Amino acid sequence: MEPMKLDDKKNKPNKNFLLATVISCNLGSFASGILLTWTSPVLPKLNNATNVDSNPLGEPINLIQESWIGSCLALGAIFGPLLAGFTADRIGRKNTLVYCAGLPFLISLLILAFAKTPFLYYVARFLGGFGIGNLYTALPMYFGEISEASIRGAVSSSMNVFICLGELYAYAVGPYVSIMLFCLSCAVFPLAFILTFFFFPDSPYYLLAKDKMRTAEKSLMRLRNRTKSGIQQELKMMQRNVEEEAVNRGSLRDIFKSKGLRKALLICLGLVSFQQFSGITVVQFYVTNIFEATGSSLSPDVSAIIVGIVQLLASFSTPILVDRLGRKLLFLMSAIGMVISEVPLGIYFYLKDGGTDVSTLGWLPVLSLVAYIITYNLGFGPLPWTVMGEVFPSNVKSTASMITASVCWALGFLVANLFPIIAEAMGKGGTFWLFSGFCVLAAIFTALFLVETKGKSLQEIQKELNK
Repeated sequence: MEPMKLDDKKNKPNKNFLLATVISCNLGSFASGILLTWTSPVLPKLNNATNVDSNPLGEPINLIQESWIGSCLALGAIFGPLLAGFTADRIGRKNTLVYCAGLPFLISLLILAFAKTPFLYYVARFLGGFGIGNLYTALPMYFGEISEASIRGAVSSSMNVFICLGELYAYAVGPYVSIMLFCLSCAVFPLAFILTFFFFPDSPYYLLAKDKMRTAEKSLMRLRNRTKSGIQQELKMMQRNVEEEAVNRGSLRDIFKSKGLRKALLICLGLVSFQQFSGITVVQFYVTNIFEATGSSLSPDVSAIIVGIVQLLASFSTPILVDRLGRKLLFLMSAIGMVISEVPLGIYFYLKDGGTDVSTLGWLPVLSLVAYIITYNLGFGPLPWTVMGEVFPSNVKSTASMITASVCWALGFLVANLFPIIAEAMGKGGTFWLFSGFCVLAAIFTALFLVETKGKSLQEIQKELNK
């Protein structure tokens, strides 16, 4: 009887190895968060006309150079999903994450550490964005395929938490060290991701799709920390899913043939469009510049750190609320909350630029941006990707994901590139009112078009979309 007890013990799920895998992967998420907000502490140094010693370019950058340094990351991210959708099925999820995300992150940060010309900044930012596009496409796929159903939501949402941690690192460290030292310290994280992830297995789903049954079996045994007999039922279920997907694999044409899939694509494209037009890319890229422009008595660097801490804390709220309140209500609360937070921010800048004394209102921009970050993370930050995973069947999910992610980053590039120019022409007040107007449209779009997916099967969702 003793050997039987031992075997039962081994077959009990032990999530330590899976946890280690998730942490290793999320070193890449952490690096992506740094790259997203890298401009926030660095641009003030590149714009510094009084202390050019802190500027490796030797002279302040102009408005056009600033807009391109900010937006080249989003430009690179447009192309990442197009490659990841291809390589994830050819060389595997693991190799895609290492070579198409981790390696570009590392090269990008090393170039940024030693760059002496704006052109090298453009190249490095493009490379970093390319890696982000790959990571944001392949990592959710990998997490979904290595996790048990009971913890899939928690594993997937961990990505957003680590992104926020990376953003906070950039806000907290970047302002207080040289650009070179900041970038070299940041490069440690993608390097650690590359080195540690080599020790973890590829997705069992991918291995089964490549007819590598024994390797898939070993992968699942390690991820579940169980014996061979303990993973057979799950392995057989995975095998059936892989075989069904191989038979029913869809294409872009299949999406446009179906009324329900066309509506699903419209919903996803609408959600990511309003996500970008809410102004999040501007807040991530230029938050220190925004606080500097307020003239508040609170240091711009400290204000940015406050925003980073709030964003990290807010990232924990959605996983808790999404299955209780539903997707649609959270999207509506998010859109309305962003309107309420951006309108007063626009008023503050309008009064300040008009010559009104706003010294007694120094708290308003900090409060407004904190409220914006909280409400953004409540819905329009993480949930468009959740909805995308629910409204498309598995046979067209890869194609739909590539389209949605590329459109998202194309709009992010447009917003980031035009913000310095529009803010110069309209004033920052008018720009934030413009963003708040898009948030009003986002609320209307949500109310009219978004279907509630909470607690519904794929068949039920497709039935509702086909009405």
